Amino acid sequence: MTEYRIETDSMGDRQIPANAYYGIQTLRAIENFPISGHRPLPTYIEACVLIKKATATANRELDCIPPEISEAIITAADEVLAGQLRDQFVVDIYQAGAGTSHHMNVNEVLANRALELLGEEKGSYHKVSPNDHVNYGQSTNDVIPTAIRIAGLLALHRQFFPALEATVATLNRKAQEFQDVVKSGRTHMQDAVPVRLGEDFRAWAVILNDHLRRIRYASEDLHILGLGGSASGTGLNTHPRYRFRCAELLGEYISQPLESAPHLMAAMQSLSPFVSVSGSLRNLAQDLVKISHDLRLMDSGPKTGLKEIQLPPVQPGSSIMPGKYNPVMAEMTSMVCFQVMGLDQAIALCAQAGQLELNVMMPLVAYDLIHSIEILGNTLDALNHRCLAGITANRDRCLGYAEGSLALVTALNPHIGYLNAAAVAKESLDTGKSLRELVLEKELMSEAKLAEVLDLEKMSQLPPSLDELS
Repeated sequence: MTEYRIETDSMGDRQIPANAYYGIQTLRAIENFPISGHRPLPTYIEACVLIKKATATANRELDCIPPEISEAIITAADEVLAGQLRDQFVVDIYQAGAGTSHHMNVNEVLANRALELLGEEKGSYHKVSPNDHVNYGQSTNDVIPTAIRIAGLLALHRQFFPALEATVATLNRKAQEFQDVVKSGRTHMQDAVPVRLGEDFRAWAVILNDHLRRIRYASEDLHILGLGGSASGTGLNTHPRYRFRCAELLGEYISQPLESAPHLMAAMQSLSPFVSVSGSLRNLAQDLVKISHDLRLMDSGPKTGLKEIQLPPVQPGSSIMPGKYNPVMAEMTSMVCFQVMGLDQAIALCAQAGQLELNVMMPLVAYDLIHSIEILGNTLDALNHRCLAGITANRDRCLGYAEGSLALVTALNPHIGYLNAAAVAKESLDTGKSLRELVLEKELMSEAKLAEVLDLEKMSQLPPSLDELS
């Protein structure tokens, strides 16, 4: 058995490793783009192969390619979907514009495996061609934007949405657990009027649930496919029913309602659906950074910080300071969110860089968008299970801060006036006397009324809703 086989393309002959399922166009891409060492994400490979399975099925049903060849391509696709041959997708993510190199990598792998299934040798493309059969009726220009949509939906529904939903549920459980814990509020990093620790967690749950709604809405545009537009959106070399059948098949494969775009040229030219999803992820990341920073502040200490809550210690925190534990899950969350924000900027730059009938920056969008969805989903899952679920409250510390806060004077404003309240606060800070002591000493309020006004439980309650007032 020879170590190499010879393949030919429009540029000449090349030696291909005999055991490789990729072909000559992939080899040229390997040589041309030794850039990062980053290979296509597994979810993206899956999306591309699902498209090839759908197109082979549709073209068989529409008598566009022979049934024997179609079945071999479908079987090869199913093998890849089951996890085989994943090491054969080898083109760097920074590659030829539009994604032609990765697209041909997919076509060649499926063609060569189909050839084997039919008893032919790899590289003998007269029987099954990467271009004429695997790619029948297709172009990089409609396959790749469709693959980004499919991969985005897979990543969102498999990992991201369940992780975000579970995180919201955990925050709501913690809100209930900590509802009776009164703590000092803080604005401008200074003392503010009391709040409930439970309401801090409930606020975070509401914030994240709102982001869940926004991201779901943004993802709706991913259900509209430009597959069938062929090279420039006109559908050249495709059967009239092909694009509709492909959308139907892909919808069955991923259990999502998909439809063919009403205007295929528009679906191929604009990357706005990806910008919309990425922007909604960036928006979530920004709030998630704020929450992770809040967790770190509230856990700071243990002796010289706030230490109102205890985050679960999950690993030693220092190579030199014994017994130290750091808020590592919150720290990791911030770093992932910063990465997502940076990837969103790259996607935005790519989206405005198209010309005429095509935006050739799609390979970077494919990697950055899917990567953002997956790392955010994994982060939420880890933060939820290894941090949020195990948080405990330092109830005495919280109450002590609330009772000692000068911001309690705010509740006195309606009763003794703003200027009197400010004077009492200043004197308390200068002398160390409590607000209660000074108000009684100056006979500004009765003891009974003062106790009523400075009731921490009452002060820290949220206002009633309109339904509760009815």
